Amino acid sequence: MNLSERLNDDMKQAMKSKDKFRLTTIRMVRASVKNLEIELKRPVDDSEVLEILSREIKQRKDSLQEFKKAGRDDLIADLETEIEIISGYLPEQLTEEDIQEIVRQTIHELGASSKADMGKVMSALMPKVKGRADGKLVNQAVQQFLQ
Repeated sequence: MNLSERLNDDMKQAMKSKDKFRLTTIRMVRASVKNLEIELKRPVDDSEVLEILSREIKQRKDSLQEFKKAGRDDLIADLETEIEIISGYLPEQLTEEDIQEIVRQTIHELGASSKADMGKVMSALMPKVKGRADGKLVNQAVQQFLQ
């Protein structure tokens, strides 16, 4: 079962169980998927759905930081729950050690040695960690190795 089908099934299950919060969150994600399908004029594959899920989580984490700064405790809990729901569709996230090992291998493969090679390393690295690691963490690991 691909991710789009899983989202549909989970949405139906949320309707049956009358879990309005989960239903609303899944509907928001499905709307983003549908918008991309309309834009591309074809069904999306799992890698594109993973990109959407990662983008949705990133947006919510950014909002979460802003709400914490503003002291909006009433909205923080809802956002954390949404992040948890959406994260359930992502593959298991890489640990920091795993990310560093992948970065180390990629830098070695490319023969990168300075910050000037940052773009080359990142473009080779991101497909390897797609959906399994936050881009910000990957970027920090690359900067740490390319000093």
